[in-house]
Amino acid sequence: MPSLTPTPLSALRISSHHIPPYQNFPNTSLNPYPLLIYHSVFPSSASLSARNVEAHLISVGVVKPAWRYTMYQQHHYHSTAHEFLVVVSGSAQLCFGGSVSPENKGKVLADVKKGDAMLVPAGVGHALLQDKDGGFEMVGSYPTHAERWDMCTGEDGEKGGEEWKRIKGLKWFDRDPIYGDEGPAVDLAKGS
Repeated sequence: MPSLTPTPLSALRISSHHIPPYQNFPNTSLNPYPLLIYHSVFPSSASLSARNVEAHLISVGVVKPAWRYTMYQQHHYHSTAHEFLVVVSGSAQLCFGGSVSPENKGKVLADVKKGDAMLVPAGVGHALLQDKDGGFEMVGSYPTHAERWDMCTGEDGEKGGEEWKRIKGLKWFDRDPIYGDEGPAVDLAKGS
C-alpha cells in the first residue's frame, strides 16, 4: 500500500469558519475553535484510498479512524468528541450549522472533493446536501483519547443540557491529525 504525503503546509489552503448557534445547534458558540476545511490536503490521485488515509491517520496518532461512509442527510452534531473527516472518493455539497434554512444566516455550505479534510468541532451541526457523483465517501475519525462519540440531532432538551455542558469541557488537539506537531489544529491551540 503506497504511503500518502500530504500537501506541504506552506501550500495548504485552509478555510476557517466560526458558526453562531442556530436553534438547538450550538455550533462553535461553546468553544473558541472554528470549523476547519483543509482543501486538497492529499493529492486527488488513484493512490488515495480509505486504507491509506486510515494508515496515515493511525501513523500520526492524533485521531482513530472509526468508519467509512458518506454523511447523514439529517443535521446532527457530536457532544462527546470533535470529528475529523477525510474525503476518499467523490464530491459533495455539505451544510455546516444545523439547517439550510434562509433564516440560518451563519450556516456554511461547502463543496468538498476527494483529498479534502474537515476538522469539525463538537457542537457543529453538519449534513449531506448533495452527493454530486454518486460515489461520495469519507473516513471518519475521532480523537484517540475519546472513549465514544454520540449523535445529537438538535432536539428540544439538548440546548443548554448535558450535551452542551460536555462540549464546553472537551479538550482540543495538541497535535494536528494530518501533520502531527505542526499544522492548523496546533496553530489554533497556540492561538496563532
